[in-house]
Amino acid sequence: MARIVMKFGGTSMAGMERIRNVAARVKHVVSQGNEVAVVVSAMAGETDRLVGFCKEASPLYDAAEYDVVVASGEQVTSGLLAMTLKAMGVEARSWLGWQLPIRTVEAHAKARVSTIETDDLLAAMASGQVAVIPGFQGMMDDGRVSTLGRGGSDTSAVAVAAAIKADRCDIYTDVDGVYTTDPRIVARARKLDLVTYEEMLELASVGAKVLQTRSVGLAMKEGVRVQVLSSFDDPTQEDLPGTLIVSEEEIEDSKMERQLITGIAHDKNEAKIIVTRVPDKPGAVASIFGPLADAAINVDMIIQNDSKDSEETDVTFTVPRADLARSVDILEALKETIGFRRIITDAEVAKISVVGVGMRSHAGVAATMFKTLADRGINIEAISTSEIKVSVLIDEDETELAVRVLHTAYGLDAPAA
Repeated sequence: MARIVMKFGGTSMAGMERIRNVAARVKHVVSQGNEVAVVVSAMAGETDRLVGFCKEASPLYDAAEYDVVVASGEQVTSGLLAMTLKAMGVEARSWLGWQLPIRTVEAHAKARVSTIETDDLLAAMASGQVAVIPGFQGMMDDGRVSTLGRGGSDTSAVAVAAAIKADRCDIYTDVDGVYTTDPRIVARARKLDLVTYEEMLELASVGAKVLQTRSVGLAMKEGVRVQVLSSFDDPTQEDLPGTLIVSEEEIEDSKMERQLITGIAHDKNEAKIIVTRVPDKPGAVASIFGPLADAAINVDMIIQNDSKDSEETDVTFTVPRADLARSVDILEALKETIGFRRIITDAEVAKISVVGVGMRSHAGVAATMFKTLADRGINIEAISTSEIKVSVLIDEDETELAVRVLHTAYGLDAPAA
């Protein structure tokens, strides 16, 4: 018998037919003798609808009342799933965030989980009762409802799994696992059986949409084994062909031969900013990036041109495309303070990344990437690296070509059927 947390996203909960499918899947897992807690998202599109109501009520809405409104979507689905399970003969009850409680800290609308009280929950699960928990919500120290920010249900599921010391956290989505790249771009992309936390964290941060970065980081910190599965497979299927996200040590213990590169990710949510003729003196770069940080704008790639023979330099960096206009406004307002000549922007760029823990022990990964792109005439506009990742910025129109040629260059293509 295992203790399992099952998490279902908004697409899985979109209407009663799909909720009944989820209930059938939960019933099957329970019938195998497992203790089960289920974390659910609101129905697909429901949170957006509720956010719209908040904005209509008041453009400068109170964040605490916003949380009260938007948390209701998950409350509905948790109640409906508990009802459906009972109708199928499975003992179940819903546990809202304040009933456990899931205690959170920091600000409304972007709270962070601090502790989860589990004594009553574990007792109920041990008696055979399925716990249905709304994701995305918790309770502040003052007793008010809080929410974890968009996409917070994955984080809720991992947090619950960590708190109850679950054997596994199964996250059901509209895809059946983690692939070497987007199968819509590369038909011969392969589904991965095992991925390390670090690789998944990098893939999620550079464009892979399977899991939220925050949930992966929490899973790595707490050592929660996470499995990505499709909610549209046969609910009674015994062999679940998903992707397991675990520690690097667990993968090494499996005796599997690790591939050099695990996956290729792409992200079109990037915009490039060039700040020209910046004075080459101490503090100049800080005067650019400090105000952006104060405005909570995330800066990614950064390049500063060599200026040994000049007292000025150009600084190039990227920001999320949605923050481009705001970034420019902030910098233009500080033009005299920073002392730059002008700002050049380009929103038609994309970030391509190769990720794999094998980079730690193999040289030439970046060289292969650069040569492969050069051979196809794809110009690199910026580069950033980490221990297990190399990312480049290219023209957006060349995204699909770059992903395909790199997927082949690193030997990731599945054999022809």
